[in-house]
Amino acid sequence: MKFFVDTADIAEIKELQDAGLIDGVTTNPSLVLKANRPIKEIIKDICDVTEGPVSAEVAATDFDGMLREGKILAAIAQNVVIKLPLTLDGLKACKHLTGEGFKTNVTLCFSANQALLAAKAGATYISPFIGRLDDTNINGMELIADIRRIYDNYDFETEILAASIRTANHVREAALLGADVSTVPPATLKTLIKHPLTDKGLESFVADWKKTGQTID
Repeated sequence: MKFFVDTADIAEIKELQDAGLIDGVTTNPSLVLKANRPIKEIIKDICDVTEGPVSAEVAATDFDGMLREGKILAAIAQNVVIKLPLTLDGLKACKHLTGEGFKTNVTLCFSANQALLAAKAGATYISPFIGRLDDTNINGMELIADIRRIYDNYDFETEILAASIRTANHVREAALLGADVSTVPPATLKTLIKHPLTDKGLESFVADWKKTGQTID
């Protein structure tokens, strides 16, 4: 499974990039608002520190506006992925932009039927929102399983990008179900490293090493 980090914070991206933990970056209007900087500057800075795909979302909701904004965002760097909403106009824009050679990420997916249509429109990635489904007492992982089965049935090349990831269990379950990518907030990604037995074992090893009186030079 590939990992994308869901943030517009350059320092967080650099830290995770240097550790070899991420394969790309996703952003959205809420993250841009939090960063409080012009979106084109944010995307350029992110693309300067990672060679992986960087999702940048259009603000327009109409077909013509999405095409215009998508091309502006894609012109920032070669690794920009144009993020589009899962609406009729969004799917039309996806079809046109994909046809012109741009990579696309169709977002705000909440049903298998929506995912099927996005794949038919040629989306590079589909972003089903697991956590938001869980919030409505619908098992978000069932959606991942349904999309995986449908895409495998018809050999769609669209990659399943599990989004709205909130817990380490979300990541594990998405991986078990065959999601191609998980996009994860930095704090959640770091929790994947943690285990109390690892901490306990390291503490024991450090204590024993001190007792040896040795140094490694």
